[in-house]
Amino acid sequence: MKDSFDLIVLGAGSGGLAAAKRAASYGAKVAIIEGDRVGGTCVIRGCVPKKLLVYGSLYGHYLENASSYGVQFSGVKFDTGKLLSNVRKEVDRLNKLHIQFLSKSGVELFTGWGRFTGPNSISIRKSDDKQENLELSAKHILVAVGGQPIRPDIKGASLGWVSDDMFLQQTYPEKVIIIGGGFIACEFASILNGIGVEVTQLVRGPELLRGFDLELARSLKEGMKGNGIDLRFNTSLLGIEGKNGDMTVITNNNKYNTAGVLFAVGRKPYLKGLDIDKAGVRVMDNKIEVDQFNMTNIPGIYAIGDVTNRINLTPVAISEGRNFSDRLYANKDGFVSYQLVPKAVFSQPEIASVGLSEEEAFNKFPGQIKIYKSTFRPMSNSLSQKGGKCLMKLIVEIKSEKIIGCHMIGEHSAEIIQMASISLMMGAKKEDFDKTMALHPTLAEEFVTMK
Repeated sequence: MKDSFDLIVLGAGSGGLAAAKRAASYGAKVAIIEGDRVGGTCVIRGCVPKKLLVYGSLYGHYLENASSYGVQFSGVKFDTGKLLSNVRKEVDRLNKLHIQFLSKSGVELFTGWGRFTGPNSISIRKSDDKQENLELSAKHILVAVGGQPIRPDIKGASLGWVSDDMFLQQTYPEKVIIIGGGFIACEFASILNGIGVEVTQLVRGPELLRGFDLELARSLKEGMKGNGIDLRFNTSLLGIEGKNGDMTVITNNNKYNTAGVLFAVGRKPYLKGLDIDKAGVRVMDNKIEVDQFNMTNIPGIYAIGDVTNRINLTPVAISEGRNFSDRLYANKDGFVSYQLVPKAVFSQPEIASVGLSEEEAFNKFPGQIKIYKSTFRPMSNSLSQKGGKCLMKLIVEIKSEKIIGCHMIGEHSAEIIQMASISLMMGAKKEDFDKTMALHPTLAEEFVTMK
């Protein structure tokens, strides 16, 4: 006999947790199925532990510049193993908290891997048991299983790490090669560089951060080079030879010896073992197709988050999950807006953006945009004269006078752009920024003093 629920959620990541708890708060009987740890990519092997590593790596730069402020150190040692151990302890704490939150909200957690056996039924296989030993049914099923890092199909690929592996290491080797030019590659290059690892980053194309404002991406390139990261562009990976700790990376134009290799070449929806075809759900280009309300082509089956491969960001998945439950169980209207979603790269220096890049704005409003920008050395670097410059940029559509893009590279970029995104959502014009009193001396004041 099947256990019956109002809603089954597949995946206890950020989106699935948000949907499950919100649905339960409306009185729905909810089950959530997770074969790994509760918390998903963001909490367990993504943004949270990564940001903790970013904080740790920044101390290398602080120590380097400390003498400019009259602070002298001797005998300083960076214990990477301690940092990684403490990060894992914090992840363990958060994992337990999320399990407690589910219990308090009345959501029933099933540990194991769920797979479709029909449009309204899910079979669960325990992680240590190949046999399905439980079957659940529900009127509504929400797929929120997230994504996974891509491992390239090349000779010797098993010798390299993907981003998930970076949090499981006891320490890092003295020399690492990173494959990729996206945000994960740039973030880990900066992290490793900050804790004293020699980093070479191999990028297939001519620039970093495809899709970001090109001027910001080029500014990041100079900043990373200034920090000692060896960036190689127009370089394609062909294979890896050797053994763990002693490898040769073969590319189209060179060979590189290294102790470690990180593949940061993208992510894809995690559909393996889901048997979603047995429910008749349409999958295109390895992603689940959904409408604006996150419903698939099969009534009663929905999908949110990275498995739909729209905007793969934690806050987007959370918003999708909550909106889904609001509509289904509280009769609330509305859907998630994917316009003006802020994004950040926690590299060193840090990048953040909201709205259109200069290139996108030019294509959408040819000849009808005006660019305001400010480039300067931040005060925090004025004594040491080290570190990259800060670049802040506003893009204005001339006819409406609205700000359609806001971009920054420099310390605290993400914190500043988060607040700027509120203004853009409200339709702020350049004159609104001009009328706003500056808070001096700050980086953020540049956004309201640009001429």
